[in-house]
Amino acid sequence: MLVMGVFTVYFLTPIWWLLVASTKSRGDLTTTNALWFSDIQLGENIAAVASYGGGVLPRWLLNSVLYAGVGALVATVLAGMCGYALAKYVFPGRELVFNVVLGGVLVPATALALPLFLLFSQVSATNTFWSVFLPSIVSPFGVYLARIFAASAVPEELLEAARLDGSGEVRTFFTVSVRLMFPALVTVFLFQFVAIWNNFFLPLIMLRDESLFPVTLGLYTWNTQVNQVPELRLYVLTGALLSIVPLIIVFLLLQRFWRTGLGSGALK
Repeated sequence: MLVMGVFTVYFLTPIWWLLVASTKSRGDLTTTNALWFSDIQLGENIAAVASYGGGVLPRWLLNSVLYAGVGALVATVLAGMCGYALAKYVFPGRELVFNVVLGGVLVPATALALPLFLLFSQVSATNTFWSVFLPSIVSPFGVYLARIFAASAVPEELLEAARLDGSGEVRTFFTVSVRLMFPALVTVFLFQFVAIWNNFFLPLIMLRDESLFPVTLGLYTWNTQVNQVPELRLYVLTGALLSIVPLIIVFLLLQRFWRTGLGSGALK
């Protein structure tokens, strides 16, 4: 418990500091206790950062929601279908495909950023929504997790019963198998949502249009201008606080499914 308490404080202290800093004025930011409140101006700071630059921060947040939310949803569906097929169907090259997927798990995303940029530049698709969205819908880890879970959580007898009742393979997957795989699919969605939301390097090399930036890249560009525009320091802190709110909401809504998915996957 002592070790857990120490690490809890270690991980929560930066978030507490971010919350406290976002409530201060620019003058109080450097002259008051860094871990305690002074004059609380959170509402004014949020209004100021939301209107700065013609209201570009809300656009960045919306972009991140689209990249992460839609991307994670599509990635979860594709990973679930692929993992289910690898677990429940026997076809030539199945193990080879699975080994390739495992190899994809081992490759860091940053190592693929430059090849992806070269590919998209060949078709003149850089600096577009699709240059960030399309690479985000591929999740090798999601395929791996879906296969492991489907192999143990979806009984063959249930699939045979569905086929005898006249259900097609696609209908059986979406009406029967998805319900049994739901904890694993929620886990894949959470992992992919967080990965896309925190993705920085790929948008950095793909995008030049500020209106297409996700919030991570947008706040980075503000942070590089702090020396020239001092008030941006407070705006970056407030924007960073706002940027973690969607992550907290998603985790609070889906954490029970996430824990169930991890536990079931480990036990089965």
